[in-house]
Amino acid sequence: MTTPLPTTMQAFVIDPKNHEDNPLDNGALITNHPLPTIPNEKYALVKILRAGICNTDLEILQGYMGFGGILGHEFVGKVIQLHPTASQSLHDQWIGQRVCGDINIGCCNFSSDNNSTESSNNDTSSTSSCRVCNNKFNYNQSNSQMSRNHCPNRTVIGILNQNGTFAEYMTLPLSNLHVVHESIPDEIAVFAEPLAAACRVVEQGLVQFRYSGGGEECRGGDRVAILGDGKLGLCIAEILGREYLLAQQKQQQQNGGGGIAPHAPILFGKHEHKLDLVLDSGVQRRLVKECYTNEITQEEVSPHHANQYDVVIDSTGNPNGLTLAMTLCRPMGRLVLKSTCAAGVKGFNSAPIVIDELNVVGSRCGPIDRALELLEGNSTEGVAENGVVVSAPLRMEKYITESFPLSRVRDALECAAKKSTMKVQLVMAD
Repeated sequence: MTTPLPTTMQAFVIDPKNHEDNPLDNGALITNHPLPTIPNEKYALVKILRAGICNTDLEILQGYMGFGGILGHEFVGKVIQLHPTASQSLHDQWIGQRVCGDINIGCCNFSSDNNSTESSNNDTSSTSSCRVCNNKFNYNQSNSQMSRNHCPNRTVIGILNQNGTFAEYMTLPLSNLHVVHESIPDEIAVFAEPLAAACRVVEQGLVQFRYSGGGEECRGGDRVAILGDGKLGLCIAEILGREYLLAQQKQQQQNGGGGIAPHAPILFGKHEHKLDLVLDSGVQRRLVKECYTNEITQEEVSPHHANQYDVVIDSTGNPNGLTLAMTLCRPMGRLVLKSTCAAGVKGFNSAPIVIDELNVVGSRCGPIDRALELLEGNSTEGVAENGVVVSAPLRMEKYITESFPLSRVRDALECAAKKSTMKVQLVMAD
């Protein structure tokens, strides 16, 4: 006999009209929030098992995106219900599955009631979706992530007009869901979304770890600098470090170690204990103060680092990190922006971008399926890639600082805001 669902749930809700001195006061735990309804046969009701807190959530509490509704976008959950009109085959496929999900919801999924925080954004029906969702421009022939990330009418869970994951239940389109392999524990599966954001850099083709044979005149691919040793910066280091090791080992296999080897990416951060977390990932680790001629005043970038990198990835979460990133990037190099900040940059000078003709590229959500593939090897002794074994497995549990029940969400957010903290997770009651 199926246990009936409750009519209400716990949820942490942000009021966009609040502008408190303490950003945590802009949200509150509601113990009798209505359970979300399944809008149409394209959706599922998901019971949240765990949710992760990231820097974007903290920025939203400070006013980023002007969001109002249930906060959160990193999660692992279980599909417990489909729409009454869903077919039996869909029930057989999805009910009971543990899932993670893409956070962007395209308008091809909208209906008159889609549990959005603003119904006015859901006037687009499932039969009149936009040209991106319908692939009218043939984006998906070579760029399938266009429809995943860039529907102009999209909602984004916990960020833009769509309730998020700091709750006991949520709804998501079936097309957004990705099944989690049984070998991946809940606490590890929560890392799928931030790890996917790191994988997006590779998916976009923004970094090339080239190598050459002994007789070729070719330098060893891109020189890459990653700025920021926070959660996202470390995930990027984990991914790019393994891409580098893969290229390095392929070179050794094909050329016997001869020729020009790829360059190891360098992660710059402020905290040695955080940099040590990626000791075996394949990246070099440097304190950011080493970028400057005077490590104390940190006013002038050293000539050993200024304009020396083909690709600079800013994941500092600090608006001032962009200034250093521009200085490190060589003329006509690539500047990749991964940070989202509620605050602007005071006195920002865009002249270096123009003068040095920098290619500035935004990078956001990535392939959840690829992240889950990597996490599935989380407990193995190596990750095989096309016959090449990358020496160090991902060990994402090392990033978990503390877990809290949803009833203590405020304590969890306070913990997440501390500079010494890595990942904080919320555990929902069974």
